[in-house]
Amino acid sequence: MRTAEEALSRLCDAASGVSAHYLISERGRIWQLVDEEARAWHAGQGAWGGLTDLNSRSIGIELANDGGQPFGELQMIALETLLAGILARWQVAPERVIGHSDMALGRKVDPGPRFDWRRLARRGLSVWPEAGTSGDFEADARRAGYRWNEGQEDDLLAAFRMRFRPHAHCPRDDTDGGLVADLAARWPAAET
Repeated sequence: MRTAEEALSRLCDAASGVSAHYLISERGRIWQLVDEEARAWHAGQGAWGGLTDLNSRSIGIELANDGGQPFGELQMIALETLLAGILARWQVAPERVIGHSDMALGRKVDPGPRFDWRRLARRGLSVWPEAGTSGDFEADARRAGYRWNEGQEDDLLAAFRMRFRPHAHCPRDDTDGGLVADLAARWPAAET
C-alpha cells in the first residue's frame, strides 16, 4: 500500500482475507484493528521454530512503509512503545520478535532491509548477534528458528541477510556463519 490509510482500508476489508492486530502509520499513529487475544490473519503460511500456525500464536504489527523508504523516527518510537507493552503483557522474550521475512522465506520480504533491527535490540525488544566462529550455517539457522524446504537455501540466506547484513551481496561467507552461530547459541527457537 502507498499510504497507511490505504493499508487500513485493506486490513479492515473482510473480503481481503488479511488483518493485523496493529497498524502504525508513517507518522506514528497506531490503530488497533484486532484484540490481542483474538487471531488475526497477518502471517499467512510460514514457520518459526516448531510452529507452523503463526497466526494463532502471534500479535501482528504492520508498519506503513513500502520497504524502500527509511522508517521514520515517529514510527519507530510508536513501534518501540507498542512492542514494549506487548512483550510485558504477554511475557514474550525479545528472541521471539521476528519479521514476516523471517518466517515466510522467499514469500514475504517485510519489514525489509531498511528496518532497524539493531535499534530494537539495543532497547531490549529484539536480538542482534555478535560475530562468532563460523559453524554449519544451515544447521545453526535451523536451531535459531528458521525453517525452509529443500531448494530454499538462497531464500534462507536472503532473509537472514535482510535482517542482519542488509548490505552484504557476496556469496555466503564466514561472517554469515559466525553471526548465525551466535544466534543459535543464545537464541532459543520458538518451540511453543
